[in-house]
Amino acid sequence: NPMERVILHSDLNNFYASVECRRNPALRGKPVAVAGDPKARHGIVLAKNELAKACGVATGNPLWMARQKCPGILFVPPHYDLYMEISQRVRDIYAQYTDQVEPYGLDECWLDVTGSQHLFGDGRVIADTLRRRVREEIGITISVGVSWNKTFAKMGSDYKKPDATTVISRENWQDMLFPLPVTAMLYVGEAVQRELSGLYISTIGQLAAADPSQLFARLGKHGRQLYDYANGLDDSPVRRADAPREIKSVGNGMTFRRDLSGERELRTGIAVLSDEVAGRLRRYGLCAATIQLQIKDTRLRVISRQRPLP
Repeated sequence: NPMERVILHSDLNNFYASVECRRNPALRGKPVAVAGDPKARHGIVLAKNELAKACGVATGNPLWMARQKCPGILFVPPHYDLYMEISQRVRDIYAQYTDQVEPYGLDECWLDVTGSQHLFGDGRVIADTLRRRVREEIGITISVGVSWNKTFAKMGSDYKKPDATTVISRENWQDMLFPLPVTAMLYVGEAVQRELSGLYISTIGQLAAADPSQLFARLGKHGRQLYDYANGLDDSPVRRADAPREIKSVGNGMTFRRDLSGERELRTGIAVLSDEVAGRLRRYGLCAATIQLQIKDTRLRVISRQRPLP
């Protein structure tokens, strides 16, 4: 491999909550949660800052629970237009370093900086530069992972937060990642974790050493893919944001940290996802002909309903 890829994954730390604290300096230094409808008794936490997180407040907590864990917590309603605007400003900074920027939700991006190093320095230097610029020019912090593939870059940005650069290299990846729980890997939610623990696999190292045919028997194609990812065999490219793609569908899914129950909570969850999908449709200049809703229950069954729009 003559030219090893250098992939960054950048994650805006506690994005919604950070933007709210930047918007209203009076919130700084206090535990803050962005909440779906703070006035309603049934709202849920959509995002929280480090201080609220330190009290154990988690995304998806109902507000009464967040208040119980963190008596002084302040709830603010979300300002999606502002989040989209700031998200775009951050991406504009990334675009000055590479044209290969692949957004993942509003607050995360992969960047392929392989060809940018002779201009801007190696992966770590570029990551540190991005962190400084976003902090100084936009007023929020990012964590950046640097590696030779997308999976490990993402694990790097999760490894240390907030405002940190983590390099996962050919030399250190096993020492760093093998002890981590399998849930540290993208695409391992609770359901997949349950399946893996049935095979006595609880860490990335055990997953990397597992028998691929057993994983395939248990999890199908996804099992084989997880095996590859755990072994650093991920060659998926970073898609350019402007890459011409014939868009057949625009969707967004999210695994909530805890199971949602009751119509109020489900509506809040759906509202967040719908908002993001609607924003992307507008950005692509598209209208939807059919709308589909998929719900995965606690036993991993997927319920799917769709209907055409007038």
